Amino acid sequence: MKSIDTLNFGGQDVLPLVEGGKGVAVSTGVSAGHWAAAGGIGTLSAVNADSYDEQGNPIPQVYHARTRRERQLELIRYGIDGGIAQAKIAHEISGGKGRIHANILWEMGGAEEVITGILEAVPGMIHGVTCGAGMPYRLSDIAAKFNVPYYPIVSSGRAFNALWRRSFSKTSELLGGVVYEDPWRAGGHNGLSNSEDPLKPEDPLPRVIELRKVMERYGLGHVPIIMAGGVWHLEEWEDWIGNPELGPIAFQFGTRPLLTQESPIPAAWKRRLQGLKQGDVYLNRFSPTGFYSSAVNNSFMQDLRARSERQVSVRGTADEAHDTVYEMGARRREMFVSAEDRAKIAAWEAAGYTKPLPTPDETLVFVTPENARTILADQVACMGCLSACRFSNWMQREPFTNGQKADPRSFCIQKSLQTIAHTPDDESADSVVDNNLMFGGTTAWRFGSDPFYSNGFIPTVGQLVERIVTGK
Repeated sequence: MKSIDTLNFGGQDVLPLVEGGKGVAVSTGVSAGHWAAAGGIGTLSAVNADSYDEQGNPIPQVYHARTRRERQLELIRYGIDGGIAQAKIAHEISGGKGRIHANILWEMGGAEEVITGILEAVPGMIHGVTCGAGMPYRLSDIAAKFNVPYYPIVSSGRAFNALWRRSFSKTSELLGGVVYEDPWRAGGHNGLSNSEDPLKPEDPLPRVIELRKVMERYGLGHVPIIMAGGVWHLEEWEDWIGNPELGPIAFQFGTRPLLTQESPIPAAWKRRLQGLKQGDVYLNRFSPTGFYSSAVNNSFMQDLRARSERQVSVRGTADEAHDTVYEMGARRREMFVSAEDRAKIAAWEAAGYTKPLPTPDETLVFVTPENARTILADQVACMGCLSACRFSNWMQREPFTNGQKADPRSFCIQKSLQTIAHTPDDESADSVVDNNLMFGGTTAWRFGSDPFYSNGFIPTVGQLVERIVTGK
């Protein structure tokens, strides 16, 4: 394999190997610090990061306020405190080696307040801000305020062009790099556009070459592009290393650092990763953000898919397509569905799915009474973890609602991610992991086939980076 040379990021030469940021509470200061200590770029997640009490125990993120907006202010405070704690941990562990980046989601609740609060409190400890999941036009303004390089995450040259023309051109000197996140292969939230088929992955090379051409038009041929999504062995990317069409290139690893000794995910999650098969990661659109996301197709995902499949079109008055009466709820409210759908409803109700929940799209989904109570309770308990949420109809601008019905086909993402990240290692752990959102890239199945992980071997971060440098 071609040898990889160091690249200059923010005036410092480091290995062109980047740890992908994973929230909630998954990319911590521990993992980021060790990655940086190994000579690369460690990334801590500033999305609902953990803070700690005097005994070093994670402080549970419990919300006491009555209104959603007030709860969001609590969430922002948790986020700032957690980001500060993780930055200090990463700084200490790295020992001045490598670089530490903080990752935020532009669509997370209070994104600007959280990253601003963190950067104000830990000057010099964070060397870059990475941001995706949306179009972060104000990312460069935040970077300029603290003189910190910024790293936008995009999935196409067109997206970067829009960001550059609108705002990034004003602070070009702080553009530390551009992360190309492959929308078909990366874990977490992905930037598929409406014109792209989620079932037809495209070759990333032509797309990244196009991104480089856009950057070169603006005099950015020297700025590194960071390839994210689907990267496992560097020997599989030899035609990218030293490729003059690509220019300076680095590689981001989001999935592989999950299975390290320093990774904070619970043991049950690590066991599940070791047993995945090809095709076990599922690109879906259940996220309350409205984005596609990539996750393990566990019982949690299967339940969401089945919930959406138990769905019928409904109208308040009869028309040609909706000509059969359905009496809904305890008050037997008269609604209209098709005759075919009325037969489906009868079958679902016989199977125990007796509670119809309305969606924003003039449909009903059918769930059990127990699931309905959980869904409605989670919607009411919304703490504004996103700038806008289709599950709870939250919007962080006044009047703090998007004006639509809450969507029961989605779920409370903050609740699920907090639950799986903090699963205790007891007899219930496997069930908890199976019944919550488990993000992962499409290469996650390779844990089970890569001889590096044979016999249940779990490397340290240092061992993983050393392995990656060899090409594997």
